[in-house]
Amino acid sequence: MGMVSDPIGDMLARIRNAVMSRHNNVKIPVSKMKLEIAKIMHEEGYIRGYQLVGKGREMRIRLKYDQRNEPVLHGLKRVSNPGRRVYVARTDLPRVLSGLGVAILSTDQGVMTAREARRRGIGGEVIAYIW
Repeated sequence: MGMVSDPIGDMLARIRNAVMSRHNNVKIPVSKMKLEIAKIMHEEGYIRGYQLVGKGREMRIRLKYDQRNEPVLHGLKRVSNPGRRVYVARTDLPRVLSGLGVAILSTDQGVMTAREARRRGIGGEVIAYIW
């Protein structure tokens, strides 16, 4: 497989496609940023879990479904991308679906949710929205 110009966008697309196809797992090439995003998705209850596989070069994300086999994850949206970076000040932190979703930010204190960034009083780059 060749180089991907937007690895985060690729990760979100793979997860979105796996959820639409009702897969239980999806494998994604690993990076520190992707691990942080998976950690937040797990903490927020959107996925069952994640683990490193294949000598630590890939990450397997275990997708989560409810009792009716409906996906817990309804949407993923890439906000900032390599061609267009989106930054927000601490006063302009986004709310996804009036607080029902999660905005993931990359800040100088690490990757975190907009809720956490609001608590710490910092802004950053908006990576994605999840709901």
